[in-house]
Amino acid sequence: PATAAVIGTYTHAGASSRAGYLAATGTVAIWTGFILISRLGGKSALTGFDILALRLGTAALLLLLCAAKVPAEAWANKRLWGLAGIGGVGFGMLAYSGFKSIPAAHGAILIPGLQPFLAALLSWWLAGEKPSAPRLAGYACIAAGVGLVAVPLLSGHWSSAMLIGDGLVLAASLTWAVFGTLAKRWGFEPWLLTRFLAIGGALLYLPVYGLLLPKGLAAAPWRTLVVQAFYQGVGPAILAMVLYLRAVSILGPARVSALLALVPVLAGLLAVPLLDEPLTAWLAAGLLAVSLGAFLASRPTPAAA
Repeated sequence: PATAAVIGTYTHAGASSRAGYLAATGTVAIWTGFILISRLGGKSALTGFDILALRLGTAALLLLLCAAKVPAEAWANKRLWGLAGIGGVGFGMLAYSGFKSIPAAHGAILIPGLQPFLAALLSWWLAGEKPSAPRLAGYACIAAGVGLVAVPLLSGHWSSAMLIGDGLVLAASLTWAVFGTLAKRWGFEPWLLTRFLAIGGALLYLPVYGLLLPKGLAAAPWRTLVVQAFYQGVGPAILAMVLYLRAVSILGPARVSALLALVPVLAGLLAVPLLDEPLTAWLAAGLLAVSLGAFLASRPTPAAA
């Protein structure tokens, strides 16, 4: 019986680990689309504030119509409101505003590309989770990859608008790392947090957007509005949030963030045909290095295996 219990525990752990990696893979796919679709929205007449309003409005409406009600006690939870402000509103405002003036490659590098470093740093600082040697090697490869991709960008002539956009997206990346770390630490059930981020975020943001923020909805084609509302409101706001939070609950924020380092690879390659962005030798080398780093950093340590 003792042997059977050990085998059962091992099997359950393996199944749980597989579920975590499957959830992380879905997150990678949706976040790759997030980079590309967000940049498409940034190139349109829509403001970053418009895109966030479409995201939160669509997600909140769908959840209110199709999902169970948020428990009454959740509305009095200050931590949930804090996460809604950080992950539901703060991240979106910074990221979508930044994508107005930077290409998809910049966003892919600065958001998912830097997540492993930021998440590991926060986990080390807040929880004392010191990275293992294999993960440090993975982070080094990711750093090298990000550096290789950034070489031609750093050597070019940057406009003030691009610098501001990069700053906004970098702030968005830090905001998301803080959100992921706090969500893991506070341990909210993923589906509850997903619903609260969308609905609570909409309650926080939409009144301010409607009264105070600039808008470009009237100047955008209806197809652009539909694409942004549907993809942003269903993909990143609901599906990716559920998958991301489940992956984080199983694998931890540092490991999931390392897997998200694959997003620059996919976004960089897909941006060539979809957004007419060039695939240079520097970019190709950087994408390979980031891929290797993500693999090394996301592997379980012997103690956790």
